[in-house]
Amino acid sequence: MFDSPSLTTRIAIGKGIGLIIGLIGFVCIPYFLPDANWMFRWGILLWYTTLGAIIGVFGIFLWHPVLNLPMPWWFRAPVLGGWMNFVLTFFAYEKMEAMLIIIFGTDSFLTSPFWFVLEGAIVGLIIGYFATRFGGEGRYTLEDTFKDTLE
Repeated sequence: MFDSPSLTTRIAIGKGIGLIIGLIGFVCIPYFLPDANWMFRWGILLWYTTLGAIIGVFGIFLWHPVLNLPMPWWFRAPVLGGWMNFVLTFFAYEKMEAMLIIIFGTDSFLTSPFWFVLEGAIVGLIIGYFATRFGGEGRYTLEDTFKDTLE
């Protein structure tokens, strides 16, 4: 099950790295945003764990079906991470803006919450690298995962 290439390995590695990054956020958010509630902190923890799982699952796609273009891991994972953090920023804009103002001050160009999109792309790149390195990619990851159901 955890042999390379394996979809299960990709998802487990993605979720593991996402959990670590989410735990860092869960622990550090009260230092940056003292009035952050528990829902926001748990949301960040679960968000990055889910982001890791999504990047792990999307490792089976090597080719974009509509645009007919290749999608290597170093393109696919940062796009997914950036997009997912864009959605997070869209829904938690005020909290993230308040956190960045506390960290960088009101006059800094880094107070826009959309910097979290870049952070998501970097996190996605890290997750994508390790998931591909240890779990493989492409349709070969499905052969070991679903071999019992195909027989």
